[in-house]
Amino acid sequence: MSLNTVNYLIHHRNERGRSQISWLDSYHTFSFSHFYDPKRMGFRALRVINDDRIAAGAGFPTHGHRDMEILTYVLSGAVEHQDSLGTGSVIRPGDVQIMSAGNGIQHSEFNHSKTEPLHLLQIWILPDKSGLSPRYEQKAFTPEEKRGQLRLVAAKDGRDGAVTIHQDVDIYASILEPGDIVNYHLKPNRYAWLQIAQGVATLHGEELTAGDGVQIHGEEKLEISTDIGTEFLLFDLA
Repeated sequence: MSLNTVNYLIHHRNERGRSQISWLDSYHTFSFSHFYDPKRMGFRALRVINDDRIAAGAGFPTHGHRDMEILTYVLSGAVEHQDSLGTGSVIRPGDVQIMSAGNGIQHSEFNHSKTEPLHLLQIWILPDKSGLSPRYEQKAFTPEEKRGQLRLVAAKDGRDGAVTIHQDVDIYASILEPGDIVNYHLKPNRYAWLQIAQGVATLHGEELTAGDGVQIHGEEKLEISTDIGTEFLLFDLA
């Protein structure tokens, strides 16, 4: 089955925006910073997916956010986080961190290492209400929980040990080894976004590489597999 149907649209990795300075190399799936594309303003409540590589010891100094659910998913290295709630933490691969900016929060993010680079996905999702109280949550998910299956890592109701997000969205993470296949049934009137984080995956016969995203609409049975290994995120959206 090809993805060339009305229910699927691939956002190719080589069509993303890019911000590159001395310590940061960032690819933007959706319009962000100086990158603007009217066809890439987000998908449903999903507003930002930034693929960031941050040099050793560098990072984002204290800055503010409002009315946004901000998730950090580390692929390699570690993030040192500080915020105006008094939270201080280190986020490592396997961790999922969510910061609900609510009615206003200040935070900083730095590469925790002085010698090794950092690679992460930063994801912004519009909340279902504005003016909420800011909050922070972080949970660890082992590779075994994600290997060969879909692991729920974020959900509105925080079920099954997932972090809680103020939006009608379920976010799954998965790590597949060569030959692995996972299936997901997308219900009617729901939408999905598949983001390839690392490696190469196949969705219904279409090869997707790290940085590719696919928007999906309507009742569909999704079959995701790999021949060489992959890590991806799957968003089920209202």
